[in-house]
Amino acid sequence: MGIDLEGWKARIRTAVDGLRGQLLATSHDIHANPELLFNEHHASARLADELERGGLRVERGVGGLATAFRAEIDGGEPGPTLAILAEYDALPGIGHACGHNIIATSALGAGLALARSGQRFAGRVAIIGTPGEEGGGGKILLAQAGVFDDVDASFMLHPSRSDMVRRSSLASSRVELVFHGKASHAAGAPDLGINALEAVIQTFVGVNARRLQMRADARVHGIITHGGDAVNIIPARASARFSVRARDRAYQRNLITMLRQAAEAGATSTGARLEWKETRGYDNTVPNPTIADVMARNMATIGRMVIDPAPNERMGSTDMGDISQILPAVHAYFAIVPETIANHTVEFATASASPAGDTAVVEGAAALAMTAAELLTEPALIAQAKAEFSRQLAAGEVAGRELWLARGREYTGAGTSE
Repeated sequence: MGIDLEGWKARIRTAVDGLRGQLLATSHDIHANPELLFNEHHASARLADELERGGLRVERGVGGLATAFRAEIDGGEPGPTLAILAEYDALPGIGHACGHNIIATSALGAGLALARSGQRFAGRVAIIGTPGEEGGGGKILLAQAGVFDDVDASFMLHPSRSDMVRRSSLASSRVELVFHGKASHAAGAPDLGINALEAVIQTFVGVNARRLQMRADARVHGIITHGGDAVNIIPARASARFSVRARDRAYQRNLITMLRQAAEAGATSTGARLEWKETRGYDNTVPNPTIADVMARNMATIGRMVIDPAPNERMGSTDMGDISQILPAVHAYFAIVPETIANHTVEFATASASPAGDTAVVEGAAALAMTAAELLTEPALIAQAKAEFSRQLAAGEVAGRELWLARGREYTGAGTSE
């Protein structure tokens, strides 16, 4: 099938311009009505309704998640399936301080623009609504349910401080520690007690004793969630929560071992009993070079000058990392704030509905749709992306679906927040 790629991209740009009012109204509506993980009923329904009205075939509640959906454009001939991902959950207390309203409506705009462009092509484009990124691992649950089984490549964009396509993310998991001791009167009979709080304190001391030996990308941060009930009672129960992250899963597992050793030492030194529960977090993102290059070219077309991440790039964690472990994927970033503003802040929430945020919605929709168009027009690009993924798999840089599924069975649950 011969396709005039530049002509298709021009029609996409025209379609996005025509959708501007609709996209910004949707973005502002989602921003003004923040919903927490797996309760994004308003946002999910609005996005699915607009995609359906735009001519896409929509399936709601995919993967057993009530607020997930999958909308498809069929190009008319057999070919690869591309997935553009939408997120739309908010954070407790500060709403869309990660800009998921921008992520959602840029994906919406890409789907609608591709449908409006009227171009026949070989393959399909799916707009997949993925709930619960902020702590629930929605993409993990959808992947486990088979929603990505037919997807050849996937990409999305996230608002940030810089324009990037090769930024990674940190592998993560979360640990709940509960120490069980023995209560006693702290003044009258302290010798009869076992101090669970001291076990927690010794765990923090043990972790801090190892920090000099940790790699620069290590992130082991914790809080005490319960320290006792009264100052004159030896605490019989105390607890803490840790988040453990690193640039790759292998080293993250080393950090988990360090934490467990510190917790066990805290229990041994005090006589307390340790209860350990680790919850699956998110894998590190491994960008696919070919898809990253295609996206960078299309971002440049709309005036976004992509930069490479710094060696000490600030990073969090995202469940898009898990998707990149099982198929070629890119998690791109669009700047909406200066370097002095971090996401998950009130300032970032404000920026997500600002003129800069609105620009990211419109430009992001165009970049996502044009990236899909280029990948669909030139089948060799998908083949190249898959070959690169195979090389990453052979090098142990990505897990592949089977190992990724097996790793998931090691944990008690899914999810940790960015």
